Amino acid sequence: MKPFQLLRWKLSSCCGHEFGYESTHEGVRTCATRRDFLKGAAAGVAGLSALAALPAGSGAQGRMYPPPPPATSPVEGLIDFHVHTAPDVFGRALADDEEAALSKDRGMEAVVLKSHTALTADRAWLARRRVPGMKVFGGITLNGSAGGINVDAVRWMWRMQGGLGRVVWFPTFDANNHVTRLKEAPSGIKVVGDDGKVLPAVREVLKECAAQKLVVETGHSSSAEVLSLIEAARDAGCDRIVVTHAEFDVIGMTVDQMKKAGSMGAKMEIATLGALYGPTAHLAFMRNSKHVSFKESADHVKEVGAQHFIISTDLGQTANPSPPDGLGWLIAGLMSQGITKEQIQTMGRENPGKLLMG
Repeated sequence: MKPFQLLRWKLSSCCGHEFGYESTHEGVRTCATRRDFLKGAAAGVAGLSALAALPAGSGAQGRMYPPPPPATSPVEGLIDFHVHTAPDVFGRALADDEEAALSKDRGMEAVVLKSHTALTADRAWLARRRVPGMKVFGGITLNGSAGGINVDAVRWMWRMQGGLGRVVWFPTFDANNHVTRLKEAPSGIKVVGDDGKVLPAVREVLKECAAQKLVVETGHSSSAEVLSLIEAARDAGCDRIVVTHAEFDVIGMTVDQMKKAGSMGAKMEIATLGALYGPTAHLAFMRNSKHVSFKESADHVKEVGAQHFIISTDLGQTANPSPPDGLGWLIAGLMSQGITKEQIQTMGRENPGKLLMG
């Protein structure tokens, strides 16, 4: 008789990095090692032991409950510009329509579906049919699966029925900056040449984005590449530009670079996922990136100005908070550091609304 095996799932990051035990058992993909499992069990035992060690009188302090639901949803009327959903090649907690329904239930105005590998303009149309009254948008990411810097892929994307393909992300996990920085490959998809100048193929894409009033996202380009992309986008006539999760270490923007980007008309994205990153993160893939504290994000807003930012989540991964919950958590964290409700509205509704629907 074979010993009983606990099923385990292999987790992957939004960028597709997988972590976990490499072998499989009877066709089942696995994640946690035996050591991970024992460490988790030991942590649970320690927690129970600590609880048991509390003074006897502590239990008589009154019954404790989670807080009641807020009278008004903290994300009411807001737009999440960066959501990952199923179907995907990476683990996602919610399907497109489930995410749309949950966001609608929380009173949100719109969400933008992002995939690193597939078109989402068509999926946005389907999600809207399944969840009437919820605004759902999509786009395309110019990774290898789209043919890299491919203006034809962009043209077919915005022509998709419904006209809901509104965003073009330059390369993310296939970007030259991403793969060389993480030592995943000798080189990746480039947006600038060795001379630092934006490549002709990139300029063709930017011209198409300008003509169709599409949102240009800088992807996982380096901070120096980001500034070059913004300048080229402005030269091409683009007026809807977003620096993708500008605070993440894969981008590495300084405050001065943020100010320069803002002066050229770009919006910097603050994403919830950054606040979950760090060496003590609950998921393995998130421990390899720098933690972005609420204070750090709030300081950026105060120094650069809320008019130059959008807030989003970059959530949807299996075992992470849902995007609406994550956005609410981000808002609470920013407000705890002095960001006002008016600034939240600017970053969470007005700015993204103008980018998508202005």
